[in-house]
Amino acid sequence: MSQAAGPGGAGVLETEAALVARARDGDVDAFEQLAGAHADRLFALLVRLLGDRAEAEDVAQEVMLRAWRGIGRFHGQSLFFTWLYRIAVNEANRSLDKSARRPAYTSIEAAAVQLPAAAREEPARRLEQTELREALSRALVRLPPDYRIAVVLHDVEGLSAPQAAEVAGCGEAAFKSRLHQARLRIRAAIGDDALINAGS
Repeated sequence: MSQAAGPGGAGVLETEAALVARARDGDVDAFEQLAGAHADRLFALLVRLLGDRAEAEDVAQEVMLRAWRGIGRFHGQSLFFTWLYRIAVNEANRSLDKSARRPAYTSIEAAAVQLPAAAREEPARRLEQTELREALSRALVRLPPDYRIAVVLHDVEGLSAPQAAEVAGCGEAAFKSRLHQARLRIRAAIGDDALINAGS
């Protein structure tokens, strides 16, 4: 499904709509194409929310099962991936509630911390960037789930505020408030100096 590489253009929506229609009629291949186009990002999202790859694999399977069972209720008012992400967020929260724990670690890849090219090339700066990612990861896992979800969806996954709010299951204003509070907590945990020095 090469046209579905990114959310947006008419070709993507037409292809997605056709696949959704077939999947709703019970076409397993169509569903696998739809879900497969987002499987890697979905798994990465779950790893970030849960902090455990094995648990993320289990939850990813449950997400796909729930999506297949619920595809008849998906009427295309949103993009398929936002609907799938919402199922993933709900399942991640359910899994965390069951184990009554916070994730031990949340991965923040280099691409999620945007630094100038010159800074990335210097060894000292690369070390600072690594340390910043680790500090961000530690701060992220200490956030309440709603705040962690906001940061992961918007700042790490790159979803727009309306898309992220839809995935999180709240209004855009409430989402922006969560995101703002989450960023304040992260800044308090890491310190302004670390963020400023890493970007300078």
